Amino acid sequence: MDTGGGCSGGGAAAAAGLEEEAAKREREWEEAAQAVAYDSCTWPPPIAAVCGPGNSGKSAFSRLLLNTLITRYKNVGYLDIDVGQPEFTPPGFVSLHVLEEQAKDLTILYLRNPKRCFFFGDVCAKRNPKLLLTYIFDLYDYFLKEFYCFREANNPKTSAIPLVINTSGWIKGNGLHVLTEMLKYVSPTHVIRVSTTVERKNLPCGTFWMNEFDEYPPVNLIEIRAVQNSPRHLLVKKEARIIRDIRLIAYFRQCLPRDFNVFCLNDLIQGFASIHPFQLRLSKIHVIDLHCQRGICNDPENYKIIKKIVTSEK
Repeated sequence: MDTGGGCSGGGAAAAAGLEEEAAKREREWEEAAQAVAYDSCTWPPPIAAVCGPGNSGKSAFSRLLLNTLITRYKNVGYLDIDVGQPEFTPPGFVSLHVLEEQAKDLTILYLRNPKRCFFFGDVCAKRNPKLLLTYIFDLYDYFLKEFYCFREANNPKTSAIPLVINTSGWIKGNGLHVLTEMLKYVSPTHVIRVSTTVERKNLPCGTFWMNEFDEYPPVNLIEIRAVQNSPRHLLVKKEARIIRDIRLIAYFRQCLPRDFNVFCLNDLIQGFASIHPFQLRLSKIHVIDLHCQRGICNDPENYKIIKKIVTSEK
């Protein structure tokens, strides 16, 4: 009599195979992070861009890379250009962070105050890719100025920290153009290409952002495989929406008392409705008419009057 033992044995073998594959993937990711952090040719400190399609594990690998780099460099920059699912801010922001401690649990969502950020105003970069590039370039220039310059001649290493760039999963059409322009502008020392088993969803192979006859600094291209058993496309959209809601709730939750319980969006709305609004006396408000004629605005005397009003004590 067949008791189904064969099916049970087959299921156990399949589960063991999945565990072995997951262990290989974990080792592959750890080796890639170690290669970026401890490569002997990474001085100045590495600037690493993590690229790949959506739901491939870019954010998870970026956190692993952050933890690995912090072990060596103590302080690590993090440029988050994924407006749909940012790591440390509410959705709709492009931000630059400097982290000083490792994330103890890679599955927990953390909110952090950025060193500098821009409000893009949408969770979809397709609406205004040109504006997104402007924000990215500005944040990168700020990073170079404040955290990647070599001020001390005797000990330049104290003035530079590594940078991890978490990119968007939008890598087709204009999305590929945005990624290409970003990589050209930044010229990272390392590019981590995360690939899935579905080849048509992956990025082009090689250094696709480089023109054949242009001169670029040398770059280390590291290939890693995506996380296994990715959810279906519709499920990914649903999870992304839930994560965005959770981040918004966590962000605005900071405005409420600690003992105020928030279990859903309606609780958050009721909490805000119960907060006394900020009050400002009308006597403290100064109104300046900027819709004046050009000749009047250019008049030195009128300019002095406007300046006096603006700088007067409230």
